[in-house]
Amino acid sequence: MKSIATFSKNIFIPLTDACHNNCGYCTYRSESPTIMDRDSVLRLLKKGAVARCTEVLFTFGEKPEVYPEIKERLEEWGYSTIIEYLHDLCLDAINLGLLPHSNPGSVTRRDLELLRDVNASMGLMLESSSRRLCDAGMAHEKSPGKHPRVRLKVLEEAGRLEIPFTTGVLIGIGETDWEVIDSLAAIKEINDRYGHIQELIIQNFRPKPGTVMADLPEPPVERVISALVAAKEMFPEIGLQVPPNLNPGREGLFLAHGANDFGGVSPVTPDFVNPSDQWPSVERLRTIAAEQDFVLRERLPVYPAFFELVPERLKTLIASYASEDGFVR
Repeated sequence: MKSIATFSKNIFIPLTDACHNNCGYCTYRSESPTIMDRDSVLRLLKKGAVARCTEVLFTFGEKPEVYPEIKERLEEWGYSTIIEYLHDLCLDAINLGLLPHSNPGSVTRRDLELLRDVNASMGLMLESSSRRLCDAGMAHEKSPGKHPRVRLKVLEEAGRLEIPFTTGVLIGIGETDWEVIDSLAAIKEINDRYGHIQELIIQNFRPKPGTVMADLPEPPVERVISALVAAKEMFPEIGLQVPPNLNPGREGLFLAHGANDFGGVSPVTPDFVNPSDQWPSVERLRTIAAEQDFVLRERLPVYPAFFELVPERLKTLIASYASEDGFVR
């Protein structure tokens, strides 16, 4: 029987480019931030529905309310926080037949509780458990929301709330090989207690012009493979992804070393976090999977093993998409 490689057909909605973090490798954050109004979001949601997407990926800069202009705009719309606004946009998505998957950053338990009831799954990249990366001159020096204590707390609270969750590590931002293993082990320790991690992403750093880390090299592919192999040993039953748009030509190599998921692929929107890295087509993914003796299947933003954890309001919608084996019909 052939192995299965999966992908999710999604629409990517970046609500705001305001962020209280200032990572050394990021071009997403803006010094003149904007926030999408509801009409703009609805237009994209409707495009996603027409394109038969099943997932809407909501993402935004962390704690954007620190910018007065963003806080003022939210208050004009009747919200005190971006999380309250996101909650209502998730309801809009559900009403259009889309399953929300939100990446809200380092948030509180109360925020997670509010979002749990309108999301099929949620996500937060740990990136690294190394506190050293928060030191002066390192990638997370100016990013309080990237401190491993803060991020690991969010992963743990999500576990307590039984939220199907996606997380992962970022390779090539100054961490050592040992720190990569330590990061994976920190995720495993939490998952061993709560069992809510459905997917792990092994993401490679890509240098971007105009950033502090623009002149740093990408990590060697051997480092990414080493992390992937370690993740496969620690997490043999969950989805393992190396983003294909960040690794054109290497997708099959990663399948051969333990990856089994290509992540979200959008027919409507670009990867707003990595705008120069285009999504591969589903046809290309199908070919790559076949070359490695895999069968490509479309999945929902929540993996079949976690269907029972989703809120009641979403179970009927999930049932309308899922075949008997849990993948999209």
